[in-house]
Amino acid sequence: MTTQTMPHVLSSGTITGDSVVNSQGENLGSIKDLMIEIDSGQVAYAVLDFGSFLGMGGKLFAVPWQALQLQPEQKRFQLDVQKEQLEQAHGFDPDDWPDMADRSWQTDVHKVYGLQPYWERAQHYTG
Repeated sequence: MTTQTMPHVLSSGTITGDSVVNSQGENLGSIKDLMIEIDSGQVAYAVLDFGSFLGMGGKLFAVPWQALQLQPEQKRFQLDVQKEQLEQAHGFDPDDWPDMADRSWQTDVHKVYGLQPYWERAQHYTG
């Protein structure tokens, strides 16, 4: 049996387009983009494309990076949220993105996923 080690560094091109499933294995969409905070270099959000067909008619969601768990064997990510919950959540139109630098907006997004905002967590270098 071969165990695959968890990669520590991935290119954004490798992640963009990866599928996202929930813990029941239901398809939630795919990663459209990554939002990076310039000051820290931290990946802040993955933009989840949910419900589109060939890039049309879907809704986008900002998902805090720490809400996603990489499943390297399947080349996908897992997001622990029910599909129905995501269908009812606040998303945004592909042609009208929110101001993702707005801390109030960011705080609300983190609350949806029950996470502490990344900028409030202590950053410790373990290298």
